[in-house]
Amino acid sequence: MPDTATLDALDRQILALYQRDTRVPSEQIGAQVGLSAAAVQRRLKRLRETGVIVAETAVLDCRQLGLGVTAIVEVDLHDESARAMRAFRDTVLARAEVQQCYGVTGPVDYVLVVIVPDLAAYEAFCEACLLHDANVRGYTTQIVLEAALRGGPLAIPKG
Repeated sequence: MPDTATLDALDRQILALYQRDTRVPSEQIGAQVGLSAAAVQRRLKRLRETGVIVAETAVLDCRQLGLGVTAIVEVDLHDESARAMRAFRDTVLARAEVQQCYGVTGPVDYVLVVIVPDLAAYEAFCEACLLHDANVRGYTTQIVLEAALRGGPLAIPKG
């Protein structure tokens, strides 16, 4: 995988535009960065092959899909060995409700972003994944009232 030093200014400009909307035609991106459509396509292909572009996905509206509750869950584990943490991570990553999972420093071990239809579905998730896991010391939940920004574009560092 390339480090940021191997990305030139054109790569960075292309990525800044492309991550906002992958449906923008290469011709339009090329016009903004001063390249032909073919050159933009070659660079995008290289960025995919080298792992800079990991995936190209659709951003969906949770509420329109009936997913009205987003919970941020901080989880504290008893056993913080690599094996135990991997087992916990594998368990929660197998659940479709878990949209993000971060191993973190500080007073807790993991922070999860869980998206479910309603509070009853969140309770069912907790029952299945957290309450009966002997390694879970405790967890706290914040229910999101406003999703002011969900997965916005990255600020790409200058080269």
